[in-house]
Amino acid sequence: MTAIDELVKLLKKLPGMGEKSATRLTYHLLATDKNFNKSLGEAISSIQDKIHPCPICGCYSEGEKCPYCDDDKRDKSILCVVEQAQDTVSIAQSGVYNGLFHVLGGAINPINGIGPSSLRLKELKERIATGEFKEVIIATNPTEEGDTTALYIRQLLSPFENITLTRLASGIPIGGDLGYVDKMTLARSMRGRIKL
Repeated sequence: MTAIDELVKLLKKLPGMGEKSATRLTYHLLATDKNFNKSLGEAISSIQDKIHPCPICGCYSEGEKCPYCDDDKRDKSILCVVEQAQDTVSIAQSGVYNGLFHVLGGAINPINGIGPSSLRLKELKERIATGEFKEVIIATNPTEEGDTTALYIRQLLSPFENITLTRLASGIPIGGDLGYVDKMTLARSMRGRIKL
């Protein structure tokens, strides 16, 4: 196996990276400045030494706490529960959410051996019990696994009667054309319709 073949093989293990993309990236790196490749390699090899999960919420952090948990200006009465750490970035960048986060580390998926004990659900319940939250937003993905996880969280947090549980709305995107919307998304939109 050549060095090119080896790099293509490794790059193909990245999410969303197929044979063609891995090959194109390999040849791009060959044509790129050697110092860039060295810096890229060092950044990749040291990332897990520099970044760790926040002990409070599970987001990634370089410091003792993540930027969300360390920000005194955030609304500490609202908690948004997400599947993965990168989901926090999408929600925070929307500019409409200023509360805290809790990262589960995945979604319940029995076929792949991921049960409730594999997720950070115990930590979630402990945070709710010791915090002053008024609302918990369940922002799991609108998939079968995400819905199952959301239902499990609803049951898990049912003893906390003073907390409002909400779920992110899902449905037709802004500017979407009904002719191109899949049946499941359209069905969710119909069930989740709101009064005007």
